[in-house]
Amino acid sequence: MTRARHQPGDGPTRERLFRIIFRSDTRAGMLFDVALIIAILISVAVVMLTTVDEFNATYGGAFRGIEWFFTILFTIEYVLRLYCVSDRAHFAKSFFGVVDLLSVLPTYLGLILTGTAPMLVIRVLRILRLFRVMHMDRYVGEANIMLEVLVVSWRKILIFIYAVLTLVVIFGTLMHYIEGEDGAFTSIPQSMYWAIVTLTTVGYGDVTPLTPAGKMVASMIMITGYGIIAVPMGIYFSEFTQASKRRKQGRACPSCKLKGHETDAVHCRACGAHLDGEDGK
Repeated sequence: MTRARHQPGDGPTRERLFRIIFRSDTRAGMLFDVALIIAILISVAVVMLTTVDEFNATYGGAFRGIEWFFTILFTIEYVLRLYCVSDRAHFAKSFFGVVDLLSVLPTYLGLILTGTAPMLVIRVLRILRLFRVMHMDRYVGEANIMLEVLVVSWRKILIFIYAVLTLVVIFGTLMHYIEGEDGAFTSIPQSMYWAIVTLTTVGYGDVTPLTPAGKMVASMIMITGYGIIAVPMGIYFSEFTQASKRRKQGRACPSCKLKGHETDAVHCRACGAHLDGEDGK
């Protein structure tokens, strides 16, 4: 996820709105962001409560009124965001632009379709703006490293998943024939379900072996499960360490070309130039 770099549109009104809506370095901007986050939290809580039959039966009308209030409020906010930026298409296609739009669409779609209300919980993604409010947006680079690691290590993870699925098929088939159809292992898919639950050390207990041979195989699967859990974590952290080193070694100052800056660094430690090549104010 990258930081969206939007610019205010022409005119004092659009520039003033831009500072309030998109920036938190002023009192008005900070108050706007805090109020927005509170509204998002309340809205998400209301959506969750509507799925509880007891609350919905008693307060259903109030919940619908509150939901429409926040939907209209967020719609006005979305329109104002489009109004005060210079490149509306860029904002509309940005991560937050898409999330802002999806946070209001389900209510309007509910007028012609049913079952869209729970989709409103996507509004919780808007809380990511808290990074900017708390001046933590410079740490978004760490999230980029995590995403890079997932992309780089997908082949290793895919091979690991294939190995796990192979074990599940083998152990599931074995348990089906050991326990027999008279027990809980009535079919190979049912036995595979048990193997997945046991191999991942979840252990629901709804399906359990009864024979000594079945219990012995189950013990082997449990021990194997503890070893398997460490494999994807090892792959991920190994790639994460290498990606962090590459990011740190590869980030050079555009002015003096000095390398080795931390991922959250803003200015060069040697010449003071902005590492993103901006004026850096």
